[in-house]
Amino acid sequence: MPIAMVMHEAGGPEVLKAEPIEIGAPGPGELHLKQTAVGVNFHDIYVRSGLYQTLPLPGVPGLEGAGEVLAVGEGVDRFQVGDRVAYIAHGYGAYAEERLIKADNAVPLPDGLDDTLVAGMMVRGLTARVLMTDVFALKPGHTLLVQAAAGGVGQLLCQWAHHLGATVIGTVGSEAKAEQARAQGCDHVILYREQDVTEAVKTITDGRGVQVAYDSVGKDTFYGSLACLAPRGHLVNFGQSSGPVEPLAMPRLAAASLTVTRPMLGHYIGDLARRDQVAAEFFAALQDGTLTPAAPAIYDLKDVGQAHQDMEARKTHGAVVLKP
Repeated sequence: MPIAMVMHEAGGPEVLKAEPIEIGAPGPGELHLKQTAVGVNFHDIYVRSGLYQTLPLPGVPGLEGAGEVLAVGEGVDRFQVGDRVAYIAHGYGAYAEERLIKADNAVPLPDGLDDTLVAGMMVRGLTARVLMTDVFALKPGHTLLVQAAAGGVGQLLCQWAHHLGATVIGTVGSEAKAEQARAQGCDHVILYREQDVTEAVKTITDGRGVQVAYDSVGKDTFYGSLACLAPRGHLVNFGQSSGPVEPLAMPRLAAASLTVTRPMLGHYIGDLARRDQVAAEFFAALQDGTLTPAAPAIYDLKDVGQAHQDMEARKTHGAVVLKP
């Protein structure tokens, strides 16, 4: 019987327990997948800790993965048995050896793309693509700030923005991560433990500030990111790894006609055709060398608790993948 990592209550990594699960036959519009790799995200940590109470308990966390189709349900014509697919599932359930999933949540994996690489980057890759197009239309000549530039989405944003011809400023916590960020396309790297980020950004931009700041850190960096914006600049807060942001007083935005947005990926790829397009563009960027992500950190499925601990301690520097 397949194993899944089930949580019965919110808490620390220890609440994730390996348990056998019944799969059953796929229903109409569903696929039965044998998973080859499962991605781990900070969203999963928020769910496990109880910060996000969006998973009915007991339940299986996890949003993304890749695998092979073992069976298809009635009405499924997009896939057949043996196909390789990747997915983002908004109903969770990825921390498992096998699972059922809605066929509309899956996208076909092109030949030549590795399951392990893609599984840990579906959320990050589609997020980066959406952040630079739908959320803010990044163009050549723009200057942007990427907080946590060596992180999972941060690396992709830096590479993709550099490819588009933008000037990339990234923040990191160590010289080792600074070297990594430079290799990923950062034109300027700020060591936030040693430098005042706002002052450094103003120096780099001759006092103007940046057109857009991408911030997945949240509480510790949000207001610093806001201070780095040029007049009519945009702050894109797409995560909160350091905790929730304190309430924002609107007059702070009026001082320079600034905007703030808190995008959620699902709202941008809810349409099937749109999801296929965004995924295809992400896959193409991997295949043509626009994106050259570092190899993911790999853990056994049953060691997901350790993976969460390492991510929270910022010991990982990119994608994190579980191998069932």
